Amino acid sequence: MTLTIGLYNYWMVITLMMIGLYTMISRGHLVKKLVGLNIFQAAVFLLYISMGFVRDAAPPILEPGVERYSNPLPSVLILTAIVVGVATTALGLALVLRIREAYGTVEEDELHRLDNEF
Repeated sequence: MTLTIGLYNYWMVITLMMIGLYTMISRGHLVKKLVGLNIFQAAVFLLYISMGFVRDAAPPILEPGVERYSNPLPSVLILTAIVVGVATTALGLALVLRIREAYGTVEEDELHRLDNEF
């Protein structure tokens, strides 16, 4: 029981990843697929933040009396991943708009049907 409670963050990561993956696979609407991708990305962010946490550690600034420091690399990676995630979402939404203008729909099944007609 204690092991399960101690790994709460990782259970949340697994849950969010499965929700995001299920949403991307099961939905035919392109915007819903992008939402699933964002949920999956949030799970990855949570995973890196959980792995980078060090209990009773100080920021890596040299001060007298501090013996344990936390590594700033996971935080930097997450900030970079957030920027990449926002750019990916913006590009995906722009593509969805162009697809809607060209085909008149954003449903995957209808897009396949329209594409095979030509």
